[in-house]
Amino acid sequence: MGYVVLHLDKSPGNEAAMTDHIERNIIHPNVDPTRTHLNKNLIEFPDGVKDRTEAIQHRLKTAGLGRQIGKNQVQVIRIMLTGTQEDMSRIQNEGKLDEWCKDSMDYLKKTFGEENLVAATLHMDETTPHIHASIVPIVRGERRKKISNKKQPEQTPKRQYKKKDPNKPRLCADDVMARNKLTEYQDTYAEAMQKYGLERGVKGSEARHIAATEYHRNLAMETKDLQTNIDLLFAAEEAKRQSIEEFKRQELEAKKKSIQAEELKQQKESELKKTEENLNQVKGQLKTEELKSKVADVGSNIMDGIGSMIGTSKVKRQQQVIEVLKSKNAGLHTEINTLKEQIQTKEKEQTKVIDRLRQELDKIYSLFPKIKELLRIENLCRHLGFSESLTKAILEMKPVGFKGKLYSSEYQRHFETEHSVAEIKLSANEPDKLRLTIDGVGDTSWFRQKYKEFQATIGIKPRQKPEVNKSTGFRW
Repeated sequence: MGYVVLHLDKSPGNEAAMTDHIERNIIHPNVDPTRTHLNKNLIEFPDGVKDRTEAIQHRLKTAGLGRQIGKNQVQVIRIMLTGTQEDMSRIQNEGKLDEWCKDSMDYLKKTFGEENLVAATLHMDETTPHIHASIVPIVRGERRKKISNKKQPEQTPKRQYKKKDPNKPRLCADDVMARNKLTEYQDTYAEAMQKYGLERGVKGSEARHIAATEYHRNLAMETKDLQTNIDLLFAAEEAKRQSIEEFKRQELEAKKKSIQAEELKQQKESELKKTEENLNQVKGQLKTEELKSKVADVGSNIMDGIGSMIGTSKVKRQQQVIEVLKSKNAGLHTEINTLKEQIQTKEKEQTKVIDRLRQELDKIYSLFPKIKELLRIENLCRHLGFSESLTKAILEMKPVGFKGKLYSSEYQRHFETEHSVAEIKLSANEPDKLRLTIDGVGDTSWFRQKYKEFQATIGIKPRQKPEVNKSTGFRW
C-alpha cells in the first residue's frame, strides 16, 4: 500500500513563472515533450480569462474584499496532489486515473470552497502523474486570536469599537495554513484516497518536499557535473588514443628497421656465398695447375708463378672481403637483436599504459555508471550522422530539435527530416540502460517508419501478413 501526497505552499507576488511551468510555456529538463499532449486542464476558466495567473486575479477582484491587498500578502496557495510512483502507475493502468482526478477535485472544492479553486492541471509528461491546483485563500468568520503565554496584568477596559462583520470575505492564507488544519488536510485527503490503495504518510516524519525551483537547480548542477565528467573522459580517451598511436608508430618503425636489417643481412649473405663460390673455384683451378706442373717442369715454373700471384693478390683480397662481410654480418645480427629487445620493451610499456588506462576507465565506469551508456549513445549519434554540437546537446539528457539527414546502416541509405526531436531516455525494461529516441520512438523504429514512407512515395505497398484459413490454409 503506497502513500498519498498532499503538499501546500504559500506563494506571494507574481505567479507568471509558475503559470509558465504548469501550462508548459517553458519546458524543463524533467518534462517529456512527446507526452505533453496528455496533460489536462481540470478547471474551466471564466469568460475572458486565458490562463492561471489571470484566474487568480479574477477571483481576487470578484470576491468582494473590503481591504486593499498588501504588497507581500499571499494571494494564492499552490497545492500538489499525487501518490507514490508505483501506485500512480497502477491507478493509471487500471483505468482509474480520471476517477482519481474527479475525487481529488471534489475534495479540494469541499475543503477550500469551489469559488477559491481557480485552476487545476493534470500533468502526465513527468515521471509520476500529479495535479497542480491553485487555491485563492478567501475566508469568512472571526479572525484567529494570537495566543500568548505571558500573563498580562489587569488593565482598565479600553473603549469598545464596533466590530467588523465576521461574515465579510477577507484574504487570509494564515487561516487556511494553520498548523492544526494542515494536519487535518493530510488526514481527510488520505481518507478520500483509501479506495485507491493510498494511505497517509507517517505523522511527524522529517521528510522534506523539494520545491520545483530547487529540484531543477539540483538537476542542472548534476547535468553540469555529468557533462564535465564526459569531457574529462573524452580527454582521457583522446590521450589514450594518441599514446597507442605513438606506440604503434614506434613499433612500425622498429619493424621497418628490422625488415631492412634482415634484407641487408640476406644481401650480404648472398654476396658472401658468391665470394666463397669464387674462392672455391680459384682453389680448384690451383689444384689442377699443380697436377699439370708435375708432368711438365717448364709449366711448373709458370704455374708456380701464377699460383704465387693469385695467392698473394686475388685470394687474399677475397679472404679480406669475406672477413669484412662476416664482421658486418655479425654487426647486423647484433643490431637486429637490439631492435628486437627495444620492440619487446616498447610492447611491455604499451601494455602497462593500456592496463593503467583500462583500470582508470573501469574506475570511471564504476563511479559514473551512466558514462558507459553515454559513450555508447555518443558513438551511435556519430554513426547516424549527428553533428558534434547536436551530439553534445543530446548527451545533456534533454530534448533536441533538429533537421537534416540521418544514415541507417540497416537500409544503407540516408533519410531526411524537416523537424524531429532527439532525446536520451531510460530503458523501460533495463533501468541501467539508456536509449536514443527520435520523435519519441527508438532509432530503429524511426528508420523503419521512414523506410515505409519512402516505399509509399515510389508506389510500393508494404507486404501484408498472411491470413490463416482453417480449411484452406494461408490466404494473402
